[in-house]
Amino acid sequence: MTNLDSLLSKVTKPARYTGGEWNSTIKDWERVPLRVALCFPDRYEIGMSNLAIPILYEILNRQPDVLAERAYAPWVDMEAGMRSAGIPLFSLESKRPLKDFDVIGFSLGYELTYTNVLNMLDLAQIPVAAAERDDSHPVIMAGGSCALNPEPMADFIDLFVIGDGEDVILELMDCFRNGQRAGDKAGRLRQAAKIPGVYVPGLYQVEYQPDGTVKSLTPQAAEASQRIERRIVDKLPPPATRPVVPYLEVVHDRGAIEIQRGCSRGCRFCQAGITYRPVRKRPPEEVLEAAGEIISNCGYDEISLVSLSSSDYAGIGELVGSLSERYPNLALSLPSLRIDESSIRLMESLPARSKTGLTFAPEAGSERLRRTINKNLPEETLLKTAATAFERGWTSLKLYFMLGLPTETEDDAASIVALVDKIRGVGRKSGGRLPALRISTATFVPKPHTPFQWVGQADEASLNARLEVLRQGLPRKGIKLSWQDPALSRLEAVLSRGDRRLGKVIYRAWKMGATFDAWSERFNPETWRRAFSESGLEPDFYAHRERPQDEILPWSHIDTGVTQAFLKREYRRALEGRETADCRQDDCTACGLQRRNPDCGRKAGAARR
Repeated sequence: MTNLDSLLSKVTKPARYTGGEWNSTIKDWERVPLRVALCFPDRYEIGMSNLAIPILYEILNRQPDVLAERAYAPWVDMEAGMRSAGIPLFSLESKRPLKDFDVIGFSLGYELTYTNVLNMLDLAQIPVAAAERDDSHPVIMAGGSCALNPEPMADFIDLFVIGDGEDVILELMDCFRNGQRAGDKAGRLRQAAKIPGVYVPGLYQVEYQPDGTVKSLTPQAAEASQRIERRIVDKLPPPATRPVVPYLEVVHDRGAIEIQRGCSRGCRFCQAGITYRPVRKRPPEEVLEAAGEIISNCGYDEISLVSLSSSDYAGIGELVGSLSERYPNLALSLPSLRIDESSIRLMESLPARSKTGLTFAPEAGSERLRRTINKNLPEETLLKTAATAFERGWTSLKLYFMLGLPTETEDDAASIVALVDKIRGVGRKSGGRLPALRISTATFVPKPHTPFQWVGQADEASLNARLEVLRQGLPRKGIKLSWQDPALSRLEAVLSRGDRRLGKVIYRAWKMGATFDAWSERFNPETWRRAFSESGLEPDFYAHRERPQDEILPWSHIDTGVTQAFLKREYRRALEGRETADCRQDDCTACGLQRRNPDCGRKAGAARR
């Protein structure tokens, strides 16, 4: 692209668009028959910190007849320049327009990136609506956690991958290899629909009741299954050890090794804790070898040990010790630590340059509400953990809470203030001075496939009232409070719980300029209000309505392996204030995955009581 250089001199952070990074893979375009563009619908700095794309990038580029290249959503200044100059969205490796690829895959991890998907397709000069694309256009597919309710994006995506993508992606490549010779896109999609874990929305018809709820979703082709089962890899595939190294600083500017996938703690608000089950552990020796390869291939001096709950990795202390011994100059990052004294000891065992501020997530201020969400955290344990941290030299602590949790009252919001006061007092008693506390609050969003999928999100008035309790109670020396805009969380709830009719709302919002909605400087609630109004739909119907348990939910055809009976039982226990133990430490909870793994359900009978 001859006019690209002149454009790059006029935009912020031009290194987002230059490509040529260390470890990027460039293959001979003319010699490779199957070409895939892996796209992340957010800024380069966010996308380069995503763990899924490097894994798929390595898997695909290991195939001799496949090339995989990357593209990210250009920021608004670059987009404006590209549109003015007539430059279509291109891949970083070869600078080829995305419309020249055979397959374009989007990673959907956050609902507020949906308009970015449309914008990237349009910028690539590809029709955004699947119904308007023909055999000359690439197949558009998507995966990620948002694909577990694919319906809001069904108008724009040709096929969704449900669940773990490492095996499915190669099966899809086989399908596309065969389909290329036929030259029939519709035929390729029908063949793809036969692959377990693949959902082709164009092969289904949705009908609605007069009240707006889903009446039915019916397959329209023999290849389409009534239910789409989530793909689950039984053993974690090898980690990506030659990831592309960016030229500029990104959000997670370090190496990453997934040490464990899945979580068994059963927090009832947590979609990832349900939909990434069962727990699969990477052997320690594999982690050690991967760390050495990443250091050698990338030059990183820091590696993050990624898991939904790093403390729950059996032998995590020994693993950290082995890594420190084998790679003495390596800093280690441990996200998602459990709130107990073992986490403090674990942090103390890290190399000195690895130690940062401690971050914990109590989620709720009162023990009653923590029992409701199954957080299993007595206040005594939290205070004892904080005291241990302060006594051993930590001077700052970051705490995450949620507002708007099911059964929450303003008294529960006040209990956050009371709990922070107690932690502050523990810090003064233990260290002789006030600790620096950062309190971050997010709005609870009821997610599909969780025990709280039937509840309505708290309305903005209630959320603002509870937030005001925190604003009045926490503006003290050393306490910094941050919060999420309730209007943003409302939109997330709408999009996460929506049906196929939301496609026209997303399209209207995008046409009116909605992009990068996750960024506060770009989010405009009025744009979305108009989009809903012009589409004849009500956001409250999706966000705030409590749903009967016999209602057909928009995502009812997606089978995560966790049964509705389990989710209903957990919802009932939540309302009763009853906790459910970690199934790896106590009885099997009979969540449904024991059907795949008989050993998982050895004590399932006890869990049904």
